Amino acid sequence: MATASRFDRFSDRLVTVVAMALLGFGGLAVGIVSLTAAAVGLQSAGVELTPLRQIVLSLTFIQGVGLAVVGLAYVAVRDRAGLIGVRVPTGRDLLWVAAGVVALFVLVFAAGLLLQALGLESNQNAVVDLARQDPSILLVMIPAAFLVIGPAEELLFRGIIQGRLRTVFGPAPAILVASVIFGLAHLPAYAGGSGDVSAVAVPVGLLSVLSVIFGVAYERTGNLVVPALIHGAYDAILFSLLYFVLRYGGGATAGALAV
Repeated sequence: MATASRFDRFSDRLVTVVAMALLGFGGLAVGIVSLTAAAVGLQSAGVELTPLRQIVLSLTFIQGVGLAVVGLAYVAVRDRAGLIGVRVPTGRDLLWVAAGVVALFVLVFAAGLLLQALGLESNQNAVVDLARQDPSILLVMIPAAFLVIGPAEELLFRGIIQGRLRTVFGPAPAILVASVIFGLAHLPAYAGGSGDVSAVAVPVGLLSVLSVIFGVAYERTGNLVVPALIHGAYDAILFSLLYFVLRYGGGATAGALAV
């Protein structure tokens, strides 16, 4: 009986991990397919896909349809609203936001030094290539980081995926597994540069590590607004710095590890 019980627990955990991975990657796939269909439709209608239009389409279909809508559909169909904790941030919550943003930049700085010492290269986020063509798109990305990117990604990966994993694993394993899924879901954003596998693996691995900060912040506060604000602030600062470098840096090389 004990053996059967252990097997049942293992099976339940495995099924949950697979289901949550499929939800994360499935949401991304829905977003990519929707984005592709919209782009093809616009091009067929003679609409030029400028960098700005590409960014708007991406925000609408990947973050909007693929992550937020798919996530909310899962919550509605599976009656999982209890997984998601949302409230107006308290003073303590805002301290977590500030600490989380600082921790992200400290980790990125330390990782940059380590990569340089090891001689490893890292692909840039696809947003950087579009921004080089038209830096003004970053002026759209800055508010979008708070209004779309942070909320949509944290809803799916922390609110739903981490929340569901927590019910079968407990907090620490749930944070780690959700963070790995989050990192892997960003593969398409970093796959367009160097063909070197390590150049893709490095940013994906680092994003998984950074994602732990979002997970810990959510676990400790129980408020999804906290990781969404950390996420949004981090990306908004990166986009602001990238805009300044591209617009006023005289052609200096710029990169961004946006999450």
